[in-house]
Amino acid sequence: MFYTRKGDQGYTDLLGGRVPKYAPRPEAYGTLDEATSCLGLARALATSQRTKDILIAVQRDLYVMMAELAFTPEMQQKRYHITEEHVARIEQETDQLAAEVPLPPHFILPGDTVAGAALDVARTVVRRAERLVVKLAHEGEIENEQVLAYLNRLSSLLFILARFEDQQAGVTPTPAKQA
Repeated sequence: MFYTRKGDQGYTDLLGGRVPKYAPRPEAYGTLDEATSCLGLARALATSQRTKDILIAVQRDLYVMMAELAFTPEMQQKRYHITEEHVARIEQETDQLAAEVPLPPHFILPGDTVAGAALDVARTVVRRAERLVVKLAHEGEIENEQVLAYLNRLSSLLFILARFEDQQAGVTPTPAKQA
């Protein structure tokens, strides 16, 4: 059976207790789940195997992050934990792509390629997730600074990855401002 009926009253399980589905933790890891799905769509639309490989690694990282956020503060553990190594890996990917993809000196409009647009949508969902996780951190609900660093770096990676997909398609980004 694919349903339990346990959530019919508007509550969900954290690893350590039940909370309303709209509570900050489920809101944050639910938005990360949404981001992971957007990344899956972007991966399915990507033309570059390099992009696909990067996105698989990121999706797996976000599953670790969702698990980390699903534990109540009293139940924190080390198995599902975003680390400095996760952050360093996406920083390295971002730096390598940035060295290969010239960026225009102006704001651009998303949508020049399907894959690039999908990555831009995923980037905006990641930014929303970041805002929700920052709120958890500011309220003392999470202590792992690497979660915040990872999400902050991830939006940069997704931006440059979208431009990489545009470049692979031979497309020049459209400026946001008319000349």
